[in-house]
Amino acid sequence: MPTLTYNDMTFAVEPRGDRWDISYALPNGANAIAGAGLLAGLPEGEATVRALALIKTVFPVGIRCVGPDVSHPNTIGDLKIIGPDVTHPNFIYWDKDSVSCPKEL
Repeated sequence: MPTLTYNDMTFAVEPRGDRWDISYALPNGANAIAGAGLLAGLPEGEATVRALALIKTVFPVGIRCVGPDVSHPNTIGDLKIIGPDVTHPNFIYWDKDSVSCPKEL
């Protein structure tokens, strides 16, 4: 059973028949399932690599920037100020695997 650490979370890739389950440890010590019955027929090494890619997709590291609320303009007296029409949130990724501060400088 390989274990992976990503974004300060510990994940386990466990075999179940010819498929793999991905779980992660919660702060209270319990486990939660991130995916069950995945990666059918893959050997342990390849399943671990694909599980890490899936984990990085499901639990991204980055900053979510939400655009202005265009349906509720700011008003100053009788002047309505409407921001640019950004109808979808943006997500800024970076190549770090964790958002926590370094333990040592």
